[in-house]
Amino acid sequence: MTIRHATETDLPAIVAIYNAAIPSCMATADLEPVSVESRLPWFKARSPSQRPLWVIEVDGVIAGWLSFQSFYGRPAYSKTAEISIYIAPGFHRCGLGRQLLAKAISESPSLGLKTLVCFIFAHNQPSLKLFETFGFQHWGHLPKVAEIDSVERDLVIMGLRITKPVI
Repeated sequence: MTIRHATETDLPAIVAIYNAAIPSCMATADLEPVSVESRLPWFKARSPSQRPLWVIEVDGVIAGWLSFQSFYGRPAYSKTAEISIYIAPGFHRCGLGRQLLAKAISESPSLGLKTLVCFIFAHNQPSLKLFETFGFQHWGHLPKVAEIDSVERDLVIMGLRITKPVI
């Protein structure tokens, strides 16, 4: 198992893992699978020092990935990053999410981050337990989609926002 920065050749696997995860955790039927081409600008905006995108490989197969994003660019969230973790079907419960999360926490100070935020979908209890193990705190339940502002709406439908101060 290795964790490394993603390259452009990893993009098809990254998109496939994302598309496999989204239908199971989003509560709306109007979400279309994303394409590699539509994800290319997002990928090219990644930089190892500012917005890392890591992949985790098992025997040469990309089994999951983690990304850092600025938390909406709002001044109130200065030095805060949202992290997203996606694990490919067939690799759940193998500890890959734990490995990625540990790396994200350890790398956060070098990225100038003081707080990490993640969204946990309402039904995803194993993920919630994982984040609690690493010291994340409940920040509040998210309302129904009609009550979420447009910036948050494209990230989550229902779930729990959790946060962790970086020490």
